[in-house]
Amino acid sequence: MLLTKYKHACVRFDDGDRALLVDPGIWTEPAAYEGITDILVTHEHADHFAVQQIASLIETRELRIHGDASLRAAAGDERVAAAIQPVAVGDRLTVAGFEVVALGGLHAEVYAGLPGRANIGFLVDGVYHPGDSYFVPTERVETLLVPTSGPWAKLAESLDFTRAVAPTRAFPIHDELLSDIGNANFDGWLVEQGQTDYKRIAAGDSVTI
Repeated sequence: MLLTKYKHACVRFDDGDRALLVDPGIWTEPAAYEGITDILVTHEHADHFAVQQIASLIETRELRIHGDASLRAAAGDERVAAAIQPVAVGDRLTVAGFEVVALGGLHAEVYAGLPGRANIGFLVDGVYHPGDSYFVPTERVETLLVPTSGPWAKLAESLDFTRAVAPTRAFPIHDELLSDIGNANFDGWLVEQGQTDYKRIAAGDSVTI
């Protein structure tokens, strides 16, 4: 299976004729959408759910968006809302030929209970995309996509999260808010203290897992 990293929190899975996109946000490159008919969305924030871009795609192809039912109200676009297939925590489903498990349920707290939003992490054929959360699943995770930065994120928590999940390998996501210096600092800590095989995938690059 080929895993391609796009800007910020967006990743794409390709395996033969199977293709699946996760969390395309407002910074996601157009190339990420090529040939895509199914999208997983962890939560409603624009850096994970680019409503305008998705709406334009719906005009040209059949598209299914899988995520929490709250996405329908958050979309603000009838075409996008109609394309949303509600997913609940604990669901096990097949999406675009990939086996998917829905995990977690809540966005990590930023401050004083905010943002108080749903957040569903997705385990896709052994690859865990947590969205904006540090939820540790009981399922075995072969590959962890570990959040790098955000108003809710802290380096120590990313390290604790990575150690608790105990994946075979880990790659960073949610990194658009950091400079090259900040990303290099994060990478150094994860290599030294993450207790897993960790490396960064540059935006637009792919790895085979």
